[in-house]
Amino acid sequence: MPKPRSAAERIAQARRLIEQARRLPLPPELGRNDLSYIAQVRDLLRQARDLIKFLPQTVGVPEEIKQEVKKIYEEIEETDRALISPASAKSE
Repeated sequence: MPKPRSAAERIAQARRLIEQARRLPLPPELGRNDLSYIAQVRDLLRQARDLIKFLPQTVGVPEEIKQEVKKIYEEIEETDRALISPASAKSE
């Protein structure tokens, strides 16, 4: 059985996944309308969200960690809007 990750490790991994989603190359033909691209971005952001979703409810987690989790949720939403939302795609 794998060793459970600490809250700091989960936060760091979530941030790496968000950055990985940001670095995905935009497909040349369909751009942001490519379903494979959208699926990859959404999957990476889902993985980041899943890593941290229970941290705020965990007993003994410091308030600083809970604030970091809120920031990560905001980063996830911002990344989602920036990479695949229709409003941002129209501005291209």
